[in-house]
Amino acid sequence: MPKVLVSDKLSPRAVDIFKARGVEVDVKTGLKPEELIAIIGDYDGLAIRSATKVTKDVLEAATNLKVVGRAGIGVDNVDIPVATQKGVVVMNTPYGNAITTAEHAVAMMFALARQIPQANASTHAGKWEKSKFMGVELTGKTLGIIGCGNIGSIVAERAVGLRMRVIAFDPFLPPERALDLGVEKVDLDDLIARSDIISLHTPLTDKTRNILSAEAIGRMKSGVRIINCARGGLVDEAALKAGLESGHVAGAALDVFEQEPAKDNPLFGLDNVVCTPHLGASTTEAQENVALQVAEQISDFLLTGAVTNALNMPAVSAEEAPRLRPYMKLCGELGGFAGQITESGLKSVRIEYQGDVAGLNTRPLSAAVMQGLLTPLLEAVNMVSAPVVARERGIEIKETKSESCRNYHSLIRLEVTTERQTRSVEGTLFGDSLPRIVRINDIPVEAELGPDMLYLINEDKPGFIGSLGSTLGDSGINIASFHLGRTDAGGQAICLVQVDGPVPAATLEAVRALPHVVQAKPLRF
Repeated sequence: MPKVLVSDKLSPRAVDIFKARGVEVDVKTGLKPEELIAIIGDYDGLAIRSATKVTKDVLEAATNLKVVGRAGIGVDNVDIPVATQKGVVVMNTPYGNAITTAEHAVAMMFALARQIPQANASTHAGKWEKSKFMGVELTGKTLGIIGCGNIGSIVAERAVGLRMRVIAFDPFLPPERALDLGVEKVDLDDLIARSDIISLHTPLTDKTRNILSAEAIGRMKSGVRIINCARGGLVDEAALKAGLESGHVAGAALDVFEQEPAKDNPLFGLDNVVCTPHLGASTTEAQENVALQVAEQISDFLLTGAVTNALNMPAVSAEEAPRLRPYMKLCGELGGFAGQITESGLKSVRIEYQGDVAGLNTRPLSAAVMQGLLTPLLEAVNMVSAPVVARERGIEIKETKSESCRNYHSLIRLEVTTERQTRSVEGTLFGDSLPRIVRINDIPVEAELGPDMLYLINEDKPGFIGSLGSTLGDSGINIASFHLGRTDAGGQAICLVQVDGPVPAATLEAVRALPHVVQAKPLRF
């Protein structure tokens, strides 16, 4: 009989699910790290929330552990790379608290518009400052939503019901989905310029960090109100403070902060700021939902091998795994490459399998492609959830197979259609295990992808490669490998340059300023 340890506080109903499914369960909360290490070797599964830290030392001691289930979204308290090395599946429950978080954002919007926390404190103090707390109506105001995914779309629906005008910025939001929600899809600059209230619902990634920068705040309407119930770091807190103090920003409501727990923050103490201690998912219903979900998921995995919402494992059988592993890496790289160069909303994805790979189980391969494609803007995506997220956003996924392959024993071709254009990238395995990109937008380019790359489209003119090398060299950027392809002499060319570290923003701008450069983007793998 499988044995599970529940080391954080979960609903008693979760324990009942384990027992009903035939899983032995122990509940031992508040364990110190050394106490957890001493007993973890006895368990096949571990159910946690945020308190338990599943560190390398814990995983080293977990000789029988097969699965860690996190009741909630964030898995910062789990060392996923080590868990993967140890063959431990890490699951979360990404959809159990969406309504709760959306409702908190709406509550913060009302609190901000009517100054409810400030008025409450004043009234409790025995004052009657009715004229001091002049609020604004939400009806007729323009709400700008940055990130219209699972949570953002719920906020949009609620705001439409409040008779607000809703505009949304989300590169992955199809126009058809926007129409269904009753929102207008706009670009970020338009949203910033038009919104009376801005609410953030996007993950924190390299692309979204400080998405509301000092420059962005400066372009907002005077009297704008800002709400962040998503992730700390999306708003430049120093710039927000300056905007609040100048009066350009009328108010802000924040549930998340750059540093948490937020015991000290430059925004604390400002009269026009409403703060809560990361309460987005803190309702009885949400806590119950994620607890029950994690109990079901762990039980399913231990009893039947079914994998749901895994962050580090696709649905692959033990027999298939060794042969699929290098193709999984190739598919992740193809998707990651396409995702990082895609700048407008996705409409459709076509994945073609040619040659030997067409005879394999391609479902996890396609999931790996979609994970790579969606990850740059959606940090919570994994191999299991990526196809679901794509369907929810109206992205059409087509998969074709052909046993014939002209130049290689296997070839995988990814074609991505956005609102503006269609791009493609092709890859294969050399020596049955080494992923290689062999064609980009029908231009032959043989390249191995490294951790840090620079992708360029340029006009094929004499001296370009020298000027590029000099620009990188002058910035102290060492070139590890250089891959070049072109349509024809003097036509369009593509460069993939592997460098020894991230390319600084100033260097990237210098590269973009070079003659004949059409596009330059940093890539990370």
